[in-house]
Amino acid sequence: MSEESVIQFPCEFPIKMMGRDTPEFRAIAISLVENHVGPLAEESIQINLSAKGNFVSVTVTVTATSQQQLDDIYRDVSGHEDVLMAL
Repeated sequence: MSEESVIQFPCEFPIKMMGRDTPEFRAIAISLVENHVGPLAEESIQINLSAKGNFVSVTVTVTATSQQQLDDIYRDVSGHEDVLMAL
């Protein structure tokens, strides 16, 4: 018996990744998600700096097609050493 997802697919789904504010982190965060969904439009990427500017959050909104796709994205994102937290 397969588990039913509470999310209706396809849907717009934000993925937030936090790390140290470096150009490399921003590129890595975007690339990790693009590996699963293809190129991201600039307007689907939001970047916010922490109060002291040491950390940055990169939020990308994707059109998720399945729970498996989201699970795969989170597994890759969470497993990367430069990603301190993923939501």
